[in-house]
Amino acid sequence: MMEPMDLLTRVDALKTAYGGDAAERKLQLLGEIDRHVAGSARDVLRLHEFLCFLRAYPDSPQVLDLTVRLLDTFHRRADLRRHRRALADTGVAGTTIQSVFFWFTARWLATRFPDRLTIDWPELDSGTNLERLLPLVLPYAESPTLEQTDMPLRRLIARLKGPGETDAAFLTRRFEQIHPTSFGREILYEGLRIPMTLAPGPGAPSRTRAACTLGPPRFQTRPLDRSRPNLRVACRRPPLRVRHVTPDDADRLIDLAREAMVLRARDLDNFIHADRRDVRVYQFEDGLSFICYGLTPERRLLVESVYGMLTLKNGVPIGYLLASGLFQSSEVMYNVFETFRGGESARVYGRVLAMVRHLFGADTFAVDPFQLGHDNREGQQSGAFWFYYKLGFRPVDAAVRRLVREEIRRLARHPHERSTPRTIHRLAAAYMFLRTAGMRRDVLGELSPGDIGLGISRSLAERFGGDRERGVRTCVREAATITGVRTFTGWTPAERLAWERWSPLVVALPGLDRWPAADRRALVGVVRAKGGRRESEYVRRFDAHPRLRVAMLRLAAP
Repeated sequence: MMEPMDLLTRVDALKTAYGGDAAERKLQLLGEIDRHVAGSARDVLRLHEFLCFLRAYPDSPQVLDLTVRLLDTFHRRADLRRHRRALADTGVAGTTIQSVFFWFTARWLATRFPDRLTIDWPELDSGTNLERLLPLVLPYAESPTLEQTDMPLRRLIARLKGPGETDAAFLTRRFEQIHPTSFGREILYEGLRIPMTLAPGPGAPSRTRAACTLGPPRFQTRPLDRSRPNLRVACRRPPLRVRHVTPDDADRLIDLAREAMVLRARDLDNFIHADRRDVRVYQFEDGLSFICYGLTPERRLLVESVYGMLTLKNGVPIGYLLASGLFQSSEVMYNVFETFRGGESARVYGRVLAMVRHLFGADTFAVDPFQLGHDNREGQQSGAFWFYYKLGFRPVDAAVRRLVREEIRRLARHPHERSTPRTIHRLAAAYMFLRTAGMRRDVLGELSPGDIGLGISRSLAERFGGDRERGVRTCVREAATITGVRTFTGWTPAERLAWERWSPLVVALPGLDRWPAADRRALVGVVRAKGGRRESEYVRRFDAHPRLRVAMLRLAAP
């Protein structure tokens, strides 16, 4: 038997070693891990992360089979049971998840695990407004209960809930009645910041077992590719396959994405509000895939289109991203889960841009300041700014460009130093761009949808003041008249919702009354596509409408 530190040192060394005899050495090591008893929670986690990495990047069928077996039985390990409390919130199978979940996530968890999700009362803020909101979630017949009882809140909730539900399941279910819109329920609930605990059990989310089958496994027989790709070339390589999944398969893939966020105390609207009719899988070589999730029509943004993507390697979630599209451009937020950092991040990013280009038809890509490290400690520590700079992204802001030149000269004089977090914060103060088709300013990152919103607000304020409801009703009629829409018969509810939301924008477009009839009909097609099955079609139609693009830019001008 190896000494404990010897085994753990070998685990760290072999994690990203491939080629040669690496597969044989890993098989031997996996056998030792099965018998090894870790002495601390930190060491249990090191073994777990090694196995998760191997499942995504297996050397051979034998390595994959043994790795999967060890992960499937990881929750039975004696050392895990011993350190279970210290391993809470790690996402390891057999441990609890404690978090302040957003309302939709809490409701989803309560629906799936009604007997395991509970309120974490010791962590609940004593100044919470939950007690004040209870009259809004209960029928009026129970008002005497709230007016005359003085029992503690925890005991009160225990009396109010049903015998077959937890306090968390009761509360999240009752919040469905607190406001007529999902947006209102969400705002009211999340202002309470209610901590909850998800207990482990069969079928519970865990990073240990997180995987799905999208195709045959691909084995890593050569060293990992850590080179920096030419993104202008990489983004033009089409995916091997794009598959639109059935709604039933979409439900399973949506759950996979939601679980990935829950396990990391994160949330993403595109996963929580994913439209099961608009889920597709982008497959690339070497087992790399992206599951792409569109938003339900109710949750779509007014102007740009946003998709969330889960990155998988051999079916194992290794990261996620968010991409918005319009004006043949895309703003991309890219994240690699901690377990898989130090692998092939730059190479994977090349596939990200290829997918986004295929989805939106984008030729310009933008990264926002936070992603680069501005007011973002994690981004500063990871060197995010230099990651993107070395891949070819460049800032437009003159002051930032000057700082970049100064820092490059300083690092050249002191090659063993790194940029400080404060310096990264300053370097990342403005958007960076990668352009594949020349310089232009009408791109996301330089054009703010907020400016378009201000143009709409100016129009509504001048005509209707505080009576915005009348303003919207009037705009619905005026927009239909000016574009030639005589009836909404045959329109889906989602298309009608898009028309209602877009009508103030349509009416505010400068020069619309002088457009040719064909362009006005095409505008109707753009709006209907906003409420269509796949929102990416809206982006394609918008970008193919030159007059609409120009009018939108004029509306956004101060």
